[in-house]
Amino acid sequence: MTTVPYAELARVTRNGFVESRHLGSVVVLDPSGAVAFAAGVPDEPVLPRSTLKPAQALACLTAATAAPSPAARALTGPGLAIAAGSHTGDDRHVAVVRELLAAAGLGEEALGCPVDWPEDEATRERLIRDGDRRSRIRMNCSGKHAAMLVACAARSWSTHDYLDPAHPLQREIAATIGRLAGTPVTTVAVDGCGAPLFGLPLTGLARTFQALVLAEPGSDEARVAEAMLRHPEHVGGWHGHPNTDLMRALPGVLAKGGAEGVLGVAAPDGYAVAVKVVDGSPRATTAIALAALDAAGVPVDGAGELRRVPVLGGGEPVGAITAAIDWTAGPRKEKED
Repeated sequence: MTTVPYAELARVTRNGFVESRHLGSVVVLDPSGAVAFAAGVPDEPVLPRSTLKPAQALACLTAATAAPSPAARALTGPGLAIAAGSHTGDDRHVAVVRELLAAAGLGEEALGCPVDWPEDEATRERLIRDGDRRSRIRMNCSGKHAAMLVACAARSWSTHDYLDPAHPLQREIAATIGRLAGTPVTTVAVDGCGAPLFGLPLTGLARTFQALVLAEPGSDEARVAEAMLRHPEHVGGWHGHPNTDLMRALPGVLAKGGAEGVLGVAAPDGYAVAVKVVDGSPRATTAIALAALDAAGVPVDGAGELRRVPVLGGGEPVGAITAAIDWTAGPRKEKED
């Protein structure tokens, strides 16, 4: 049996004892697109999950604006940010998703994502107290799905089957992802929200984020990045969301994570990072990405609090989860705290 040489990326320390270790892969691209640092198996295909939402939002925007339709005007500002995000189901998120659906001339029943409770704890508890039920619009992918419906409405494409991988929109999305990543899609699967999920190497995922931050001003790519950076609360949430917190802490840095321990980050100067933790835990991905940016010389001092995830004992901090990257390519290694 062949053992895949994943690298140690993070350690969980409790009262000075290393309790757990997270293994996986990470790659850092320099502004030219060359690999500056790497650890693990960065050329191995991964399923990026929601980390691909910015590229999916870009494809929706490009498709919608290719036709002279008023529906396309909804894909701007918060509407475009929530299309690229994984919102927490706050009422303000729901209002934006409803605006997208209204632009498409559709109701909530057109959403193809499953019903769910909002991730925002206060909103979820309020809905339960009020006797409400789980709904499609509260699901964290409803913004992406609503944007897909806007694109379909703008192009007069069918909406009942918009999640079919053979649908014109999904073919546009696959082509957009391949173009940004600089490599063909390796796998087509089904994401948790029901949408087609396109796999690609981790290095291709880093190139995707790099392409967004280095895009020509005024281009659709730049518009997606600008919407996310101006409205980070619609990419994640208002309270304690790691993607939102990272973009607020480091203005100009683009970040989007996904399920199963995936994260893409790009700095405005073009340095880009992609992370995959093979055990699927996302708890250390932000700290790993920040350590990778720091290794490349990108200033990350403003996000110091995000580099350590507290480990609690009796409700009090007794340790931390920190990056401990075992670089296999690059001039330096992260040291254990």
